Amino acid sequence: MNHPKSSPATPAASKAWQKTPYANLVRYVPSGAYFARIRVGGKLIRQSLKTKVLTVAKLRLADVEKQERSNLEAQAKLGAGDAVVRDLVKLWRERMAADHSVKPRTKIYYEERLAALLKSWPSLTTSDIRKVSAQDCQQWAGKYAKQASPSSFNNTIGLLRRMFDLAIERGLRYGNPAADLKRVRIKAKELTLPSQDQFAALVAEIRRVPFGPGLASADLVEFLAYGGLRKGEAAQVTWADCDFKRGEIVVRGDAENGTKNGEVRRVPMIPDMARLLERLRTARPDEPADAAVMRVKECQGGLTRACKKLRIARITHHDLRHLFATKCIESAVDIPTVSRWLGHKDGGALAMKVYGHLRDQHSVAMAQRVTFVATNALAS
Repeated sequence: MNHPKSSPATPAASKAWQKTPYANLVRYVPSGAYFARIRVGGKLIRQSLKTKVLTVAKLRLADVEKQERSNLEAQAKLGAGDAVVRDLVKLWRERMAADHSVKPRTKIYYEERLAALLKSWPSLTTSDIRKVSAQDCQQWAGKYAKQASPSSFNNTIGLLRRMFDLAIERGLRYGNPAADLKRVRIKAKELTLPSQDQFAALVAEIRRVPFGPGLASADLVEFLAYGGLRKGEAAQVTWADCDFKRGEIVVRGDAENGTKNGEVRRVPMIPDMARLLERLRTARPDEPADAAVMRVKECQGGLTRACKKLRIARITHHDLRHLFATKCIESAVDIPTVSRWLGHKDGGALAMKVYGHLRDQHSVAMAQRVTFVATNALAS
């Protein structure tokens, strides 16, 4: 497995390293982070467990130890000449389980892609790792492309490539038979978002239902649209994260994994958001600072029902994020700023791709205000 090059390489006897009551677990004193310290095949391996919490480190240590044992088994099978793709799948799964830089939801998605791969290529698991050819991969890809969506296809061949990269890394073969598989082009989804009047009607319709979580669902619809947060991020916002004095919301994501890009960000409260939060806080003055602002974690049922009732195109939680970005750009907020509010790390490249046409439309409209002729001259 790959071991971080940045891991401190000082001797175990150094004062920088502190032993723990648990075998193979040490603490790097300068940073407070825990490391696995394992001897495998006579070689000492030190790997960061990416945590400063002892109980978490103990759990992650078990994953690392399990992965190293699996690596040894794979090497043994290589020597015996009977390594099949099933063994590679096991190795890949254990590596993913031990990789704590990958978020749980991403791991679930990878597992879904793996299931799709094995279902669409049943004979793969029993194939000799060294005998799977580029032609085999091309034949499978040709069939799978006809039954999978472009994004599912692209992510599945990406997974296949990474698995064979792992086989190369472990010495199980020399080349990657999936290296030349071509990704398919993904057509950009045309955004169909509600107008300002339609959005107001949607919220009113969701609030109209006298039973179930209607009011709380409507609050979440507004919260997502006024802040551009992801659904999972919105569920984690507490009153302590709402800085009314500065007019900002601190977006942290969940306690263990943070936001999608792993960074805390601050999103300004637009006037609609400020009014929403002030109304909710006034109605719930006794809630502690660590209480969640939103009382429901999803509102898709209410959204779908309201869209159907009003006969407008169905929208999703993520469409509300698009709606926020669209309104910002139409209000002359520049794309890099909108991108930062959304939590993108690419400086606006993705936002430019998705919303660039709005910027162009706004640019044309603004150009009509530029003139070298005095206003009174135009009137004469």
